[in-house]
Amino acid sequence: MTDLAASSPIPERRARSQAWWNAVNAWLLLLPAAVLLVAFTHWPILATIRHSLFITKRNGSEVFVGTDSYQAMAADPIFWKALVNNFWFALGTIPTSIALALIMAVWVNRNMRGRGFLRLAYFTPTVLPMIAVANIWLFFYTPDYGALDQLRGLFGLGGWNWLGDPSTVMGCLIVMVIWKEAGFFMIFYLAALQQLSPDLDEAASIEGASRWYTFRRITFPLLMPTTLFVAINAVINSFKLVDHLVIMTKGGPNNASTLLLYYIYEVAFTFQDSSYAATLTVVLLTLLSAIALLKFGYLDRRIHYQ
Repeated sequence: MTDLAASSPIPERRARSQAWWNAVNAWLLLLPAAVLLVAFTHWPILATIRHSLFITKRNGSEVFVGTDSYQAMAADPIFWKALVNNFWFALGTIPTSIALALIMAVWVNRNMRGRGFLRLAYFTPTVLPMIAVANIWLFFYTPDYGALDQLRGLFGLGGWNWLGDPSTVMGCLIVMVIWKEAGFFMIFYLAALQQLSPDLDEAASIEGASRWYTFRRITFPLLMPTTLFVAINAVINSFKLVDHLVIMTKGGPNNASTLLLYYIYEVAFTFQDSSYAATLTVVLLTLLSAIALLKFGYLDRRIHYQ
């Protein structure tokens, strides 16, 4: 009887039934997030790709044009100008904002007087609305009356049209974005630093390691997961600047401050060319996806996770 009970298929059926119910429960738990992901991410991407292959007439009908919009984009000098501008903008904002955020996080993580005030001061620009930030920096950059020209006047220098000069407008935007984003990235580094064990620093000091050597060989490698996360967010932020440009430069002068997303906004809502805007959007999504895959594929393998 014992051998018959052991060979009975009933326990096996129960195990299969339990596994099936576990799988059903798991999918039910994932369903709300999956529906939102498909509805607000995957479906809009597919709809944008489809829309880039059609043009919409005034009567609402669609005409298939294939890759005509992509060919027009390849011959569009403003698109290439915006793409180059975005490259320099990203190169100016991403490394600097990440480095500054790390320095601020290390600074305010120390035991010192006024640490809470410093953290608040560094984080305050992050919570300001984008429109407010743009107007604040307009006060700095206004010719003759702005804070920068007032400071230049103390040295006998004349006014300067900071946002109206192609040689300075991009630098002005880069400084403004770094000022706003560094405090946001600092929070992630500060949280990561507070999760590190103090025993590591104690062991390094016992071995006679300097603070710089400890940071370079121990602390920073352990912060690499946070650095990867911050870097991806910094890349995304460098390609989504619109509000500040609308308030401050409107892409000028002579498209010197036109960035890719602002150009998409202008094509879609000023020129009412939704098909070409969809084409530009597909290129932007492809570019961001390629950068993200490169970062995850290359950096993630070289990151140490505790």
